[in-house]
Amino acid sequence: QVQLMESGGASVQAGGSLNLSCVASEYLYKGNCMGWFRQVPGKEREGVAGIYTGGSSTFYADSVKGRFTISQDSAKTTVYLQMNGLKPEDSGMYYCAADPCRVWMGWDALRKFGYWGQGTQVTVSS
Repeated sequence: QVQLMESGGASVQAGGSLNLSCVASEYLYKGNCMGWFRQVPGKEREGVAGIYTGGSSTFYADSVKGRFTISQDSAKTTVYLQMNGLKPEDSGMYYCAADPCRVWMGWDALRKFGYWGQGTQVTVSS
């Protein structure tokens, strides 16, 4: 079973940057869907950025396009989320999720079937 651990969350001012990391407990073989989700109290986790580790396909929520970048390291054990131009509405608990896939499975399926980390808190103040 894949175990995921997020890190990198912090409190920053609007306009600032953060780089979140998600380390997997085992090698992420080609063919995994991985994603970053954000959750605020009282709301469902929403997909923010996703990547198909078997290729170079990346996916972003409209609200973060052009500001966030998801990437993976060459060893395929860590996925990163570079967040620039942070806004107060980016605040929330950020979770990493992963599940085997052959093509990008979409946010709903990853949310339902994926393995999850414990989350890392991001707070953006105005």
